[in-house]
Amino acid sequence: MKFNYQARTKTGDVQAGVIEAASQEAAVNVLQSYELVVTFLKETEEEPFYFRNLKIFEKVSRKDLVLFLRELSIMFKSEVSLVEALQSIAEETKNPVFKESILKMGEEIEGGTSFSDALAVFPKLFSPFYINLVKSGESSGKLSEVLEYLADHLEREYDLARKIISMIVYPAFVLITFTIVLLIMTIVVIPKLTATLDVSSEELPMVTKIVIGFTGAMRKYIFVIIAAIIALIVFLQRYRQTKEGKSKLDALVLKIPIVGNLLKKIYLTRFAENFSTLISGGLPITKSFEILGGVIDNQCYKDLIFEAKEEVRRGEMISKVLKKHPDLMPSFFSQMVLVGERTGRLSETLMNIVAFYEKEIERDIQMLLSMIEPILMIVLGGAVGILIAAVLLPIYQMGGSGL
Repeated sequence: MKFNYQARTKTGDVQAGVIEAASQEAAVNVLQSYELVVTFLKETEEEPFYFRNLKIFEKVSRKDLVLFLRELSIMFKSEVSLVEALQSIAEETKNPVFKESILKMGEEIEGGTSFSDALAVFPKLFSPFYINLVKSGESSGKLSEVLEYLADHLEREYDLARKIISMIVYPAFVLITFTIVLLIMTIVVIPKLTATLDVSSEELPMVTKIVIGFTGAMRKYIFVIIAAIIALIVFLQRYRQTKEGKSKLDALVLKIPIVGNLLKKIYLTRFAENFSTLISGGLPITKSFEILGGVIDNQCYKDLIFEAKEEVRRGEMISKVLKKHPDLMPSFFSQMVLVGERTGRLSETLMNIVAFYEKEIERDIQMLLSMIEPILMIVLGGAVGILIAAVLLPIYQMGGSGL
């Protein structure tokens, strides 16, 4: 929100301008922090809706969050007050949604709220993972270090997500393109071919009969097929929302050849990286497991984490609990954790595990891509060849009989 203001300085000079703040009270507080006496303050007229950016299209990216945490950490180290740091960052932030959120945080802190509680006002931006780490940094006096841990954590998560997306983009593009071609052939090309061939007395080639029959069935039952696909998606989504369904489906996904092994490495990387960040931030082991259970999405790993939390609470070593689940935790992982526990350098050991598995994930992605490309080319090339043969063979046959 923008406000037109008029104020007097200590020397009695009149000063006027425009200030941006989350609310009128926040604008007054900001002006007073510069030792100005506000004499007039009014919100500027809003632009017509067709000139404004729709907030539905505004999104706070990982890059925005990383930059926010980095800048805040540096300013905090330089002994800049939290409110001043937030106001300074807000001025440089281009994303209007994020800018408004930062200004609101400053307003909350000015009202006596702690930084962690101010972050909790924005659950879509800051999960319990971030809030608990910041709370730990506040209580231990290491808030600047914790903010650095969080920025590093976000960058690593972004890199991992980018690698996964790079694996999906090419196959998805090829499949979408083929689906569009198939629909065009089904809706436009084949019906015209069928109409042309109906006037001919020639016996059609088998491949043409099959394609005409297939496309005819597709056109006839297209809405039934779409409805069935939607129904299946809705059923699986609702079934996955139940604990039993989520557990079974998550276990099934991990058993898929090649892909399941890659997913395990991704979950292990997230487990080790998040766990390391939490304990580096000063959180107790049991509390770290509790937060970690909300971060890992797979129910199998989630159950293992909560089991480990209870066992550790009873005095058991983490590595011993992990060894009970060799299907989810490879011996390398549990052995490295054991070394970290014995040496008292668990956080560093976990980051070594992350570095190892990141290289493994990158190799697996490259291997999968090298396998997917020729398979897609063979399958889709064969399908396109059949469609072309179905169209050209009867035309060639008709031309030959005309001679």
